[in-house]
Amino acid sequence: MATINLSSYNSASIPDAGEMRFGIVVSDWNSDVTWSLLEGAVKTLKKHGATKKNIVVKHVPGSFELTLGAQFLAKYDDLDAIICLGCVIQGETPHFTYICQGVTQGITQLNLEYNIPFVFGVLTTMNLQQAKDRSGGKHGNKGDEAAVTAIKMAALHREIER
Repeated sequence: MATINLSSYNSASIPDAGEMRFGIVVSDWNSDVTWSLLEGAVKTLKKHGATKKNIVVKHVPGSFELTLGAQFLAKYDDLDAIICLGCVIQGETPHFTYICQGVTQGITQLNLEYNIPFVFGVLTTMNLQQAKDRSGGKHGNKGDEAAVTAIKMAALHREIER
């Protein structure tokens, strides 16, 4: 069980995102959770200098579609990082396992194939309460964490390219 607040971090250690462009692909399945993740991610990107015009948000039906949505963004937009936000909640069938494995492998593959970071911001929880706790509840917002990761990885990529 997570015991930390996902939204807690040292702001001084986050690079300026003012010149960076971000894509966010968000699943509409479990939208009460995923849209909270989106709100957290956008708020955090803006807090660190990203402008509204430099944040591209696209919606996909479910978490399984995150990888193709992210690939579309990578192919058709000039972005420094892409954040994938979703929520998969354990049910009574193996569906949870297949979706989680597919999304995890898909996002990993995108990281290896493209020259930009793809950030895994997918909650994989046992129940809805755990998801709510991690999307703005008592454990903070995983969307914040995903945005911080995107900024740091984009900055690392820019640093190495120079």
